Amino acid sequence: MGNLFCCVQVDQSTVAIKERFGKFDDVLEPGCHFLPWCIGSQIAGYLTLRLQQLDVRCETKTKDNVFVTVVASIQYRALSDKATDAFYKLSNTRSQIQAYVFDVIRASVPKLNLDDVFEQKNQIAKAVENELEKAMSAYGYEIVQTLIVDIEPDEHVKRAMNEINAAARLRVAANEKAEAEKIVQIKRAEGDAEAKYLAGLGVARQRQAIVDGLRDSVLGFSVNVPGTTPKDVLDMVLITQYFDTMKEIGASSKSSAVFIPHGPGAVGDIAGQIRQGLLQGAAVEQQNLL
Repeated sequence: MGNLFCCVQVDQSTVAIKERFGKFDDVLEPGCHFLPWCIGSQIAGYLTLRLQQLDVRCETKTKDNVFVTVVASIQYRALSDKATDAFYKLSNTRSQIQAYVFDVIRASVPKLNLDDVFEQKNQIAKAVENELEKAMSAYGYEIVQTLIVDIEPDEHVKRAMNEINAAARLRVAANEKAEAEKIVQIKRAEGDAEAKYLAGLGVARQRQAIVDGLRDSVLGFSVNVPGTTPKDVLDMVLITQYFDTMKEIGASSKSSAVFIPHGPGAVGDIAGQIRQGLLQGAAVEQQNLL
């Protein structure tokens, strides 16, 4: 119907390229325009001014010989004041942009190791954007933004990188666990040493109290019973301790069989052995002093 009345409609964010007898005539802005087709005027095509995005996947090799696939997203749009250049100078805009992206990525990535590619992806994106801006501005296009959205190494390389990372973390965990066990063992050893030291003090104090009690008993008995010697008192104390020990062994239900010489003469033998040991200890101590 519009062609019948020589009218044409141009949508918003779009421009139309008007030609007369095959030659460029004008750029029609959005709205309704008079187009006298009878005198050779026609619409050669439409050009959108909306922001467009092109995702480019480029496979290349890093400096350390790892093949990666770099995914770049290019956001671009045609300029209304250069609509003629954008319409007539390029036949396939997307292929042209893709070629420039391939050229820049394959010139930049081979200079970097794999780890540096991940760290410097913003610099790679900036290099692509600068190159595209210089090239596409001559064709009436503006490069709005360039993003490196993904870097995909070979599957075997990714698996190896994950294994290296896992091994490093396991090594750190093992070191921390060993250090913790070391601290626990040191603290346990310090506790055992302190406990043994305190137990030794307790035993020493117990024996000192026994010796003090025996000394007081011997002295008191010698004073109260004339004619007795400290040896007689000590023998009597040993006999008492001997019978007390026999009583405790017999009263305990969990005691094992113990074979010891029994009889009053056995006590005398035990007392003699104790005295002999004390005399030998005194003699050794005296020799050490000399």
